[in-house]
Amino acid sequence: MWWQEPITTLKGIGPKKAADFFNLNITTIGDLLNTFPRQGSYLDYSQLLSIKELSTDGSNQIFRAEIANMFSRRSAHNHSYAKITVRDSTGYAEVYLFAHQKFQLKRLEVGQEVLILGKVLPGRSAAKSVTSAQVQPWKDEQVQGLGILPTYSLSGNLTQANFRSAMRQALKLAQQELPESLPAELCRQKHLLPRLQALENIHFPQSFELLRQARERFVFEELYLLQCGLLYYRSKVKDGRQGIKHGPDGALLQQVRQNLPFALTPAQEQAWQEISSDMQGKQPMHRLLQGDVGSGKTAVSALALAKAVENGYQGCIMVPTEILAGQHLATLQEFLVPAGITVELLTGSVTGKKRAEVLAGIAAGTVQVVVGTHALIQDQVVFKDLALVVTDEQHRFGVEQRAKLVNKSNFAPDVLVMTATPIPRTLALTVYGDLDISLMKGLPPGRKPIKTLCYTEEKRQEIYAGMVRQIQAGYQAYVVCPLIEESEMVEAKSVKEIYEDLTQGYLHGIACGLLHGRLKSEEKEQVMADFVSGKTKVLIATTVIEVGVNVPNATLMVIEGADRFGLAQMHQLRGRVGRSDRQSYCVLLTSSDNPETLERLQIMRACSDGFLLAEKDLELRGAGQLFGARQHGLPDLHIADILRDTDVLVEARHLAQATMADKAQFQEVEAVLKNQFDSRFSNIFYA
Repeated sequence: MWWQEPITTLKGIGPKKAADFFNLNITTIGDLLNTFPRQGSYLDYSQLLSIKELSTDGSNQIFRAEIANMFSRRSAHNHSYAKITVRDSTGYAEVYLFAHQKFQLKRLEVGQEVLILGKVLPGRSAAKSVTSAQVQPWKDEQVQGLGILPTYSLSGNLTQANFRSAMRQALKLAQQELPESLPAELCRQKHLLPRLQALENIHFPQSFELLRQARERFVFEELYLLQCGLLYYRSKVKDGRQGIKHGPDGALLQQVRQNLPFALTPAQEQAWQEISSDMQGKQPMHRLLQGDVGSGKTAVSALALAKAVENGYQGCIMVPTEILAGQHLATLQEFLVPAGITVELLTGSVTGKKRAEVLAGIAAGTVQVVVGTHALIQDQVVFKDLALVVTDEQHRFGVEQRAKLVNKSNFAPDVLVMTATPIPRTLALTVYGDLDISLMKGLPPGRKPIKTLCYTEEKRQEIYAGMVRQIQAGYQAYVVCPLIEESEMVEAKSVKEIYEDLTQGYLHGIACGLLHGRLKSEEKEQVMADFVSGKTKVLIATTVIEVGVNVPNATLMVIEGADRFGLAQMHQLRGRVGRSDRQSYCVLLTSSDNPETLERLQIMRACSDGFLLAEKDLELRGAGQLFGARQHGLPDLHIADILRDTDVLVEARHLAQATMADKAQFQEVEAVLKNQFDSRFSNIFYA
């Protein structure tokens, strides 16, 4: 089939250009056709503006000009960038190319006529400023009358002309044979353009109205096939074993509830009722417990584990690190042991006689609840009657690891997935397929809201003087950095640089720890253990601390380069403090003076609801940038936007469910699903 042929079969694409296309994940002609132009960046030659006519509102605009001069410069952080001054008869503009954009300079020279597409903003002088720019020689485009041309993301030495030439050849092949990807009845019902006409008008629109219809077709197609794929692959991994029907909440559960040092919040109570109801049903529970930072998810999971024990079964909870396992063990022992439930720990550090005792207890059923890391999935771990599997921040585990744990039961066990990652409901629908979702908001009684402050560089000395005062008062602190090592691509200090600066400067003589993702596991565990024990007073780290670290004595966090983080991610980080009744603080430190950046950071000051922040992040940064999206196995969306296209997503989900129940319709999309998704869903499923 022609769409499976390598792109080198197209005229003008040799090994070098093929390598550049490969960097864009394009290897076949089919990949090429399904790589859509940058939305909102079509070149409308009837709308070419003069420099004077350009509006400085940050919108994408296109204009023709002559290059007056070109300079390479270095920023205050010693990163290189290029400034190109262009002119026409009405004025001047300054075009800025940073890092990976500088490849465009290879084909440019002073005096050359160029076509420029970019975001236009006010400049520092009379000249207007253009960023996120594409600059190409005017001669590349042979303009015959008015027309609308696509612009694509490029790599290496590829030009827009190269890309368009290849696309035109691919569309000619499509005219000879192109299978439909949607059921015929669905296309009629929704009045969608045929696939060939939609492809032609998404790449080379005959009009903006046909472009709108083509986009509508592909947004629906993408979300519909994604939902079909989720449902299809969920059905493939469905557990054939018999589920466990638990009885109503009894005396043991009531005793555990009375042992809790606090009354459940309304949000916890609602989540517990949903979980308890699931466990009393015939079908195995598959539920996501999505609780904001510090909302008390562990207490709810303790009730679920107690319910399994009350019905004569065992439960386990798997967490990604030994530190987190130790924290869960202490909490669960406090809640469960007074009711007579045995709780044990199984991690790599549990060895020798103790390990043998724990393994024997699990096999005999005398260990009723076990807290562990990856050690739980080892072959030596044999459960007598495992009925409930809880995983915390489970995107940290591979699908095979989770399946191995679930398969240690003779039944189809109930599965409870906990996450503090605030994912908007629209994204959760996409990421988690048909998993039932329980949301928990609000803080347990006794917790004080964290005070969030935002400062620029001139306040650095005062900020760290405040940190020293906190440490002298007996508390601990975090410093979080966006990078492990210095990068040419990002103007921000690395965690290693900041560690050196602070330990030799403001924090000289104070016990500091350095933590980042490139340390070995045992090194990370030791650094964290020193901080948990209080031996280390300040933990200087990257985002590896964003999940599960519980040090109630830590009352201050400084986030360096806060403009480099998403709102939802900063909220996750902020949740590492404020874990006691003491007042805690989170300071956002930025070197940026961009009004939009500072306004975004101010949102953190005003809002402590992780779900609202996640919605705002989704709006500002897009789904691909949202914290956690890639970790959760979400396939890239090429044209749909799940915030803008929420209504389409919900409709696509209902129609996908109908398709999966209709044998004839399902057969029409089955081949597409197998070809399009296949292993890309492997990180989503829990069975």
